[in-house]
Amino acid sequence: MLPEIRDEALLRAAFQWTIPDYYNIGVDVCDRWADRAPSRPAILDVAANGTVRVATYGDLKLRSNRLASALQAQGLGIGDRIGILLPQSIAVAESHIAIYKMGAIALPLAALFGVEALSYRLQDAGVRVLITNASGVSKLREMPHWPDGLEWVLSLDGADGVVRDYEHFLQAGSAEFIPVKTRADDPAMMIYTSGTTGHPKGALHGHRVLLGHLPGVQLPHEFLPQKDDLLWTPADWAWAGGLLNGLLPCLHFGVPIIARKFDKFDPEEAYDLMARMNVRNTFVPPTALRMLRMVNNPRARFDLQLRTIASGGEALGAETFAWGQEALGLTINEFYGQTECNLVLGSCAAIGMVKPGFIGKAIPGHEVAVIRPDGTRCEVGELGQIAVLRPDPVMFLGYWNRPEATAEKFIGDYMTTGDQGEQDENGFVRFVGRDDDVITSSGYRIGPVEIEDCLMQHEAVALSAVVGKPDALRTEIVRAFIVLKSGFAPSDALAASIRDYVKGRLSAHEYPREITFLDDLPLTTTGKVIRRVLRDQP
Repeated sequence: MLPEIRDEALLRAAFQWTIPDYYNIGVDVCDRWADRAPSRPAILDVAANGTVRVATYGDLKLRSNRLASALQAQGLGIGDRIGILLPQSIAVAESHIAIYKMGAIALPLAALFGVEALSYRLQDAGVRVLITNASGVSKLREMPHWPDGLEWVLSLDGADGVVRDYEHFLQAGSAEFIPVKTRADDPAMMIYTSGTTGHPKGALHGHRVLLGHLPGVQLPHEFLPQKDDLLWTPADWAWAGGLLNGLLPCLHFGVPIIARKFDKFDPEEAYDLMARMNVRNTFVPPTALRMLRMVNNPRARFDLQLRTIASGGEALGAETFAWGQEALGLTINEFYGQTECNLVLGSCAAIGMVKPGFIGKAIPGHEVAVIRPDGTRCEVGELGQIAVLRPDPVMFLGYWNRPEATAEKFIGDYMTTGDQGEQDENGFVRFVGRDDDVITSSGYRIGPVEIEDCLMQHEAVALSAVVGKPDALRTEIVRAFIVLKSGFAPSDALAASIRDYVKGRLSAHEYPREITFLDDLPLTTTGKVIRRVLRDQP
């Protein structure tokens, strides 16, 4: 989608959207390649023991055709919701492709979801069929009530009572399948909001959502695809970040992507995987990057071939940005978006479109502004809400069965994000925090990101999160939750040291007046800190 122009002004002037009336994600990311290069590698599935299984585009077309025709023969079709509850694997890709080619709606579900979260999404979306494994089947059986409308389940681990065997079911389907001719605006997938605040809502997206993502993938990965590009991300492919920033764009561009199931993110294993597989491109959320920072001298210990590192999902912070340049020799290109409207802001060091402490600028093709509550645009440096102007090909169709919530998401033609930010004179946007996360203390408006970034520079701090705590005198005080590095133990003296450290580097009104040490921070399945859980702490 992006022209090969290495000048930001010329690139913006030359860019234009080319969204056809009819478009199908499954045909685009699979059949288009399979018909001309069936042996081209698409997915490298790396097992825990290091063995690699390669799925070609020809493999994906054959198996997705069989799955689509088998599902269609059972009465599944246009508009039906089909759930996918699996870790990164070839089966995830072939399931998505089959569902899109059928004209049905894919519902990606994170393997880390608990019983309650899974039950809610299956029930709310009205899922008819679930594709999963033994772990997913076990969770289904723990539910007090079988979700309404769920007719049957396919398991990669074999039949089990009412559960059908995935492979046997797939092989019964025809190798020939004629994809439904979908319009670009026809529903293709539904991804639930991460639920950092409030109840998760199903964001429904049309097939055009993939085309809308492409410029936002290409810029942070510095004009992907380039020769020998190979991408890996630890982000679950059920998350918008893993699916739409990783799997589907890679399949579109013909860039192989690695599938690797980690039960728990391990920085040593992550470095080893990237070195062993000659990974050239990686998308790593900020929390995982901070864990990678715990490994000393990664370039000396691992033969890394990285060309690009992209990060998003929460604020990166200037400290982690600087670490990337020093420890890895690369600029971490940040990007920003939401489940409802993803990859609209970003940075690209290759064209000088980067500024430490700022997310980046609007990706070509997107109109992003910082606005006031009345919808007017803020002045340079004025704090406001980050918003995206419609129409936009990456923007959601609406919340599933929630027209009121959809309407509330907009101020005029701006889709609001609920994120506070400010814009500089050159268009760079700085993320300050969620609306609910901004702290009001003694008349000051304080964003948690700057404090967390400062805390991360203390020698004892491994991870941190900052929230406001109600206070009769100051309205709120700053409260910090901290996970310590190995070798440090919680104490009043250490808490005082950390408070003084921040007070001496920021200002007297920003330091954490209260510090709580934790073993772990509460995170969503996408690796974002759930601040509402911290705010509820006594």
